[in-house]
Amino acid sequence: MRIAVDAMGGDHAPREVVRGAINYAAANADEVILVGDVPRMEREIADYGRGRPASVTFVDAPEVIEMGEHPAAALRSKRRASVRVATDLVRDGAADAVVSAGSTGATMAAAVFRLGRIEGIDRPALPAHMVTATGPIMLLDVGANVDSTAENLVQFAAMGAIFAERVLHVPAPRIGLLNIGEEIEKGDALARAAHELLASADLNFVGNVEAHEMIAHRADVVVCDGFVGNVVIKLFEGLTSYIFRSLRADLQQGPVAPLALLALKPGFERIRQRFDYERYGGAPLLGVRGVSIVTHGRAKARMMEHAIRVASEAAAARIPDVIAEWTRSHPALRATPVPGPASLGVDVDGASTLATGPGADV
Repeated sequence: MRIAVDAMGGDHAPREVVRGAINYAAANADEVILVGDVPRMEREIADYGRGRPASVTFVDAPEVIEMGEHPAAALRSKRRASVRVATDLVRDGAADAVVSAGSTGATMAAAVFRLGRIEGIDRPALPAHMVTATGPIMLLDVGANVDSTAENLVQFAAMGAIFAERVLHVPAPRIGLLNIGEEIEKGDALARAAHELLASADLNFVGNVEAHEMIAHRADVVVCDGFVGNVVIKLFEGLTSYIFRSLRADLQQGPVAPLALLALKPGFERIRQRFDYERYGGAPLLGVRGVSIVTHGRAKARMMEHAIRVASEAAAARIPDVIAEWTRSHPALRATPVPGPASLGVDVDGASTLATGPGADV
């Protein structure tokens, strides 16, 4: 696979992005195309001291879309922005996937407007992985769409199931609908309508799933609208971080703390590996005509390696093509396009809401 990497996107770019790309290329057969300010990338490779593998190439794109910029406006004005140029490589067939740790809004806008939506998919969705004791579960949408229809949620479920089966290697992934109760009649009008459609769809639907049941891994893919999903994933991340910080602080108290920590170290290491979120640091924007991977703005080299791996596996599995085939096989489940501008209510990395009309020049 040929993976285009936005070298200028992220809190630690280009240093950590370049190092992650070098590490990945050194251990894998894929070609990595670093897109960004070439002199800066060359300096970072020289400072790293590992040398540049033959499978790593450069494409010059000196402009950067900052986190506070309006995504569509920045894409329009900065035609040599690294995320736009990297996405265009996928559009033009010069790369099989794009990875960015930069502005989530800009990455998504580039994917939607430069690659386009898959026919039959009304709105793309952004998933996130929540780590449980028995493996990760996929939650989507976590911020690509503020408002969704029941038909949108069915599409999210199908796209999540395809990705879980083809890339995460989950056989017959179980689909759940995030709701306030297990009973069919529970929830608002959106949840009840989505439940009816999901129950009749050709999916492994297990019914409504309450928030606490996600931690118990009752489903492999859980769907909801982007507003709810964004709240849930941020609460989960914040609570997990708080528990680990509190546990570490409490165990450092008292005169026997060093001995206690030494005795507990193997257990802590197992917990650390179980909740190693960096392994799931790459999330695909599902529903666009190409593989576009969004990773965390705080990503360092190791997370970038995993994000590039996810991009390679998604491209090899031809995820957009499989999703397109699903929409052709299930035309009755297609959402009816809503007249007027489509909106991507992005708030995953602090990006502002994107609202553009169909004729936007980006």
